[in-house]
Amino acid sequence: MGRENGSEARLIYVMGASGSGKDTLMSYARQRLADTGAACFAHRYITREAGAGGENHVALSEVEFAARLARGMFAMHWESHGLRYAIGIEIDAWLAGDISVVVNGSRGYLEQARARYPRLVPVSIEVSTETLRERLLARGRETPVAIEQRLARHAALRTEGLAGHRIDNDGTIEDAGEALVRLIREGHREVLPCA
Repeated sequence: MGRENGSEARLIYVMGASGSGKDTLMSYARQRLADTGAACFAHRYITREAGAGGENHVALSEVEFAARLARGMFAMHWESHGLRYAIGIEIDAWLAGDISVVVNGSRGYLEQARARYPRLVPVSIEVSTETLRERLLARGRETPVAIEQRLARHAALRTEGLAGHRIDNDGTIEDAGEALVRLIREGHREVLPCA
């Protein structure tokens, strides 16, 4: 169980399809909030080479990942698209210290994350299928078949609907980025409007 101790600190759990712009928006928010102390942005531990994927993550081999998992060093962990992802247990200390934490989460892991952190604030970064296709093609990391599989998964998850806040990222980085900044600053307020 996450140790939130009745504080105002929240786990801001950012989700969205690969190519939706999560990394860009989180980087934007991190820079805008750098001197405010509004939140800590957790790095993900991923079994992916450093520098790959555009995310500032901690690269681990499969062996390193398994060893850390066995030693209880992860607060959350999941698998997706042949990779393993985790968030370190350091976030529990930050939350216990009344510091809100922003994580790049997985839609498929949301319910487990919410069970561990009941005051979690889910944030879904949304883009149209057309925009997502353009972005995936532009980055050139996947085959056309893999892109179509991602688009099908994106469409299925969109129709399921997710409770929480939605940020539309079909427009400018500034518009969506400022919406995320506001949400991080005021994530504990139920009346917060979202773009």
